[in-house]
Amino acid sequence: MNVPHRKPLIPGVLVLFFALGVWLPACSAQDKSAKKMDSKTAAGSGEVLAVVNGKPITDAEVRQSAADQFKALEREYQTQTRTLLESSLDQAIQERLLETEAAARGVAKEAVLAELKPAAVTDADVDAFYEQNKAQIPRPKEQVAAQIKSYLEQQGGQKAQQDFYGKLKDKYKVEYKMEPIRVEVAATGPTRGPANAPVTIVEFSDFQCPFCSRLIPTMKQVEEKYGDKVRVVFRQFPLSFHQNAQKAAEASLCASDQGKFWEMHDAMFANQNSLEVAQLKAKAAELGLKAEEFNSCVDSGKHAAAIQADMKDGSAAGVSGTPAIFINGRFINGAVPFEQIATVIDDELRRKGVQVSAN
Repeated sequence: MNVPHRKPLIPGVLVLFFALGVWLPACSAQDKSAKKMDSKTAAGSGEVLAVVNGKPITDAEVRQSAADQFKALEREYQTQTRTLLESSLDQAIQERLLETEAAARGVAKEAVLAELKPAAVTDADVDAFYEQNKAQIPRPKEQVAAQIKSYLEQQGGQKAQQDFYGKLKDKYKVEYKMEPIRVEVAATGPTRGPANAPVTIVEFSDFQCPFCSRLIPTMKQVEEKYGDKVRVVFRQFPLSFHQNAQKAAEASLCASDQGKFWEMHDAMFANQNSLEVAQLKAKAAELGLKAEEFNSCVDSGKHAAAIQADMKDGSAAGVSGTPAIFINGRFINGAVPFEQIATVIDDELRRKGVQVSAN
């Protein structure tokens, strides 16, 4: 008997917002230069696909002309394949744990599963969720209350399962041998957290991107929960269609020169409508930066090359929009919920033998 407890491929909160038609998780880049292919397969072969006026067109030529698209397709295929494999492995582990626990108790598996009873969802729970997320749900509460309740019930069920199987994993010692897909991304840039933290999060962001600002409270929640177990590294990815993003990125690094990157970071994200150069200089003055030094830095484009280097590295790693984060090299795209990030962090901590807090 297969027990239906497969891990969903899309986090529940995303399913809810997709259903409501209001969720867009990232600012997407519109113009990206072609990148060099890094495998023989992606580079193509010498096979002739067509001949025009006696001149052949090879497979390699065609692939090179659309290198970016082929690379993205290859990466998407690899990611989806691994996601399915991980989900199927998770199901197999849960099934084995359930069989082991049922045998230890001398009862049927159904009897063990019958104990999974999530708390009932109340009207107060629905009200609280709506108030917390109403900026992303531009509809009256009465129109979406039923969907919110259904979502919260689903989340409650998943949480009960997660806690149940988490206890069984501790009880029966589960060892994960399969490594997740990781992308090598240099952790260079302004940093919060200890250099020897077991988890490093590299974030590519755009100060004018509204979805990047939505990730700010989530990242603060990460830092509050995990403390010195996590190091956060900020890298620049200003999108071309955000007219103030480039100078805002430069301003953040000019502030970093004076030891106040994170103060400038927070000030700019707190008011994304005030990112023109004159406004950036005013913010710097309010933060107590040396005006002449900061203004000269911004006006001269001192850090423009460093920002382009960040963007080149981000593009090579698969970043096409913001925000984009890499948790020990594991890619997450968009302003996803805290729970999705925490799941990956917890898994990384377990893999390194670090105690995961229950809070």
